[in-house]
Amino acid sequence: MRDSWVNSAEVLGSDLPLELSGTGNRRALLMDALREAVRSGRLAPGTRLPPYRSLAADLGLARNTVADAYAELVAEGWLAARQGSGTRVAERAAPVTPVLRPRTPERAARPVHDLVQGQPDPSAFPRTAWLASARRALAAAPDDAFGPGDPHGRPELRRALAGYLARVRGVRAAPDRIVLCSGAAHGLRLLAEVVGGPWAAEEYGLPFHRELLASHGVGTRPLGVDADGARVDGLSRRDRAVLLTPAHQFPTGGPLHPARRAAVVDWARATGGLVVEDDYDGEFRYDRQPVRAVQGLDPEHVVLVGSVSKSLSPALRIGWLVLPQRLVAPVVAAKGEREQFSSATEQLTLADFVESGAYDRQVRQMRQRHRRRRDQLVAALHARAPHVRVTGIAAGLHAVVELPPGTERSVVRAAAWQGLAVEGLGDYLHPGAEHSRRTGGVGAGHATDAVRATGAGRSAGDTLAPRRDGLVVGYATPAESAYPEALDALCRSLPAVSPPAPVPPQPPAAP
Repeated sequence: MRDSWVNSAEVLGSDLPLELSGTGNRRALLMDALREAVRSGRLAPGTRLPPYRSLAADLGLARNTVADAYAELVAEGWLAARQGSGTRVAERAAPVTPVLRPRTPERAARPVHDLVQGQPDPSAFPRTAWLASARRALAAAPDDAFGPGDPHGRPELRRALAGYLARVRGVRAAPDRIVLCSGAAHGLRLLAEVVGGPWAAEEYGLPFHRELLASHGVGTRPLGVDADGARVDGLSRRDRAVLLTPAHQFPTGGPLHPARRAAVVDWARATGGLVVEDDYDGEFRYDRQPVRAVQGLDPEHVVLVGSVSKSLSPALRIGWLVLPQRLVAPVVAAKGEREQFSSATEQLTLADFVESGAYDRQVRQMRQRHRRRRDQLVAALHARAPHVRVTGIAAGLHAVVELPPGTERSVVRAAAWQGLAVEGLGDYLHPGAEHSRRTGGVGAGHATDAVRATGAGRSAGDTLAPRRDGLVVGYATPAESAYPEALDALCRSLPAVSPPAPVPPQPPAAP
């Protein structure tokens, strides 16, 4: 047997790290190590220690040595022992040296009201129906669903989506043309990697999408937007792709004019370019007939990007790309050999949710709910701010409240004073749009013959419209109980009616 202990030897005893320092009596070394562990806070009050037999075996000590150390520390008040509950660190042990952590600045107060666009009310998620689908899906799941995932995505969900999108959105695609991803943003990353740049994009759109493309080396240049949607006559042969929101231009509202839909497909055919159709809220329309997807016009030149972020919840992280045949293999290769992003069990659950009709029921219910909220918004503004105009309200989950020129920033600040989170329309403007206004036109001189021939989308002067001031109001976001107060805060934030300009005195008429 050894007569001395190795200096500074750290030993793991039943997941209890102890550093036994020095030489001499082993019981004394063990007691010092336990005291230090309690004093430093590594062993918190109430922590259960290993049985003395286990600790003795792990440390190579005699059982009596550990038992005596425990007993003496109990007598000193460091430990407490009760019949049947083992030995624990005493609740009133010696003072613990506090661990100092750097102070972090207090988080800014959250807004009281939230009208920021981008998500449905989380409380509207259909928990009961989703749980029923999850139970059925798991009970019927094949064994391979619990192995390494196929980067194409689960075949059950691809089949369900192919049928649903054909029926509801007019999409023409077999299941093998659909690749599942973790949302629209993930889909854009994959396309950026496969297609390359540059891309054209609507002058109003999500900054996040532009930044995402830029992070993958794909630059974007702006296409003007007017009442008929994107000005596709600005497309160039140099553009590899164009990113559009044809069903409901984001965020200004309104569908892409039929002539422009045909023109952008003609551009893609003539140049070999790609139309990337962001179908972010295609199911939600109120005062118009459904607008079918542009993908149905030419599946070989249009990619449909969709997800359940607006119809169910962004927390699910399930989206899809409906691809031309030539892009399926490159996109799957870009994802990698195994599915890394979307849970197979959630894909199976969504497949059942769609096939059972629960998805259709949820969309119908949310369509009615969003329409009611939109009507409340319009009514409140008509009653309290009749001088403002609300646009983009025939579909979607948000509206644009138009403001007098030069007032947008001050109104956003006024909303913040009211505890209201809401965004200005200028937050979505492409940085290159102002330069295009100064130099005149949207890609003047670069339109293809295919687009020129249609004359689609031309406005008087063939230039970008003046920059608009407005608020992007997400009426789907708040909980039902919070919505009336959010509308009240919005109305209090809006500018009052500007007084009419005084009429200058007229000179007296000549006799």
